[in-house]
Amino acid sequence: MKFKLTKQEKGWVLYDVGNSAFVLLVSTIMPIYFNYLAGNAGLSDVDYLAYWGYAASIATIIVALIGPVLGTMADTKGFKKPLFTAMLIIGAVGCMALGLAKEWLIFLIIFVIAKCGFSASLIFYDSMLGDITSDERLDNVSSLGYAWGYIGSCIPFIACLGLVLGSGSIGISMELAMGIAFAIVALWWFFLSVPILKNYKQKYYVEKKPHAVRESFLRLGRTFANVKKEKKVFLFLLAFFFYIDGVYTIIDMATAYGTSLGLDSTGLLLALLVTQIVAFPFAIIFGRLAGRYDTVRLITICICAYFGIAVFAVFLHAQWQFWLLAVFVGMFQGGIQALSRSYFTKIIPANQSGEYFGLMDICGKGASFIGTTVVSVISQLTGSVNIGVGMIAVMFVIGIIIFRAAVSADTKNVKNNTAEAMETVEAAVR
Repeated sequence: MKFKLTKQEKGWVLYDVGNSAFVLLVSTIMPIYFNYLAGNAGLSDVDYLAYWGYAASIATIIVALIGPVLGTMADTKGFKKPLFTAMLIIGAVGCMALGLAKEWLIFLIIFVIAKCGFSASLIFYDSMLGDITSDERLDNVSSLGYAWGYIGSCIPFIACLGLVLGSGSIGISMELAMGIAFAIVALWWFFLSVPILKNYKQKYYVEKKPHAVRESFLRLGRTFANVKKEKKVFLFLLAFFFYIDGVYTIIDMATAYGTSLGLDSTGLLLALLVTQIVAFPFAIIFGRLAGRYDTVRLITICICAYFGIAVFAVFLHAQWQFWLLAVFVGMFQGGIQALSRSYFTKIIPANQSGEYFGLMDICGKGASFIGTTVVSVISQLTGSVNIGVGMIAVMFVIGIIIFRAAVSADTKNVKNNTAEAMETVEAAVR
């Protein structure tokens, strides 16, 4: 049966298409350009990888600190769209400003600002999912967002890649080509955001109170307290903290890792383009499978697959191995992200989605500083980037253990609730 999107769902999916261009830029061309700037300044390959990882960590720490508060504020009636718009503008303008940076340190500072805007916008974007679709369509719509994001982001990426690689033949400098590439991505991101800005309506919210900001902090405190009591939500967030941390670390540092191993830059970029192409159908497949199989089982399969990917990365030395790694990542990347998002939407209160997704951001993108920091520190201590990247596998082991514990806790609650209901019925009959 054909799955037809509504106007609000289409606008929501298109934002994924827009912002994914920035994600692809960050994971491909941007680290290579930073390597170019770092090389001009005399930085070593190990220091280049470490500083790039530290910058990504700083950005995610900032969002982890402000995310829950902004998410809680967004649940107030009329607040979500303006906050989302502000973060979108910070991210897009920051992306364009990257083209003006000629020194590696200035480039990293602007990168941190742009990534903060991008990551914060996703808190509001993810929390909009429950507003724009119904419960039975959550898995499919979430998967389509990632799927079209992957394939759609290839359009500006190919344009930017051709511009950067062909800069010499068309008579422009590397710096100018990169400046134009950053502008293309920023404009693509902004203009594909227009439909969601026009069509989105906040369906679930809390009423505005006289002191909205202070009330947001109070609600956030209550949410923290409730999460501790809700074992299923608490354990899922803890599991998500570890396994998605590994996923985002691989995404953020893939090109930087390959570059530090001395692999051909053009080959790395093309391999990551393959990741996007492979991820498109597989994200849709996982969305369809969620209609036939338990979402928990599918998430478990994805975590196990990522563990294997992390172990494989330890032994990576040749270009063909990086290509194989890119295909494996593409197969499971969309599934683990989309199903985690839709699963979380199902287990939280609809009118507190901003609050809970703010907390989820701490455990997801906001917590990925652990992965990037671990890779950076271990790489510097051992002098081996392979060992540094291999440490990511530990994240997936811890994640799957806690995730299964969360599922067990949920099963026990269901059994207990069922037993209590049966006792009530029996008592009423007697």
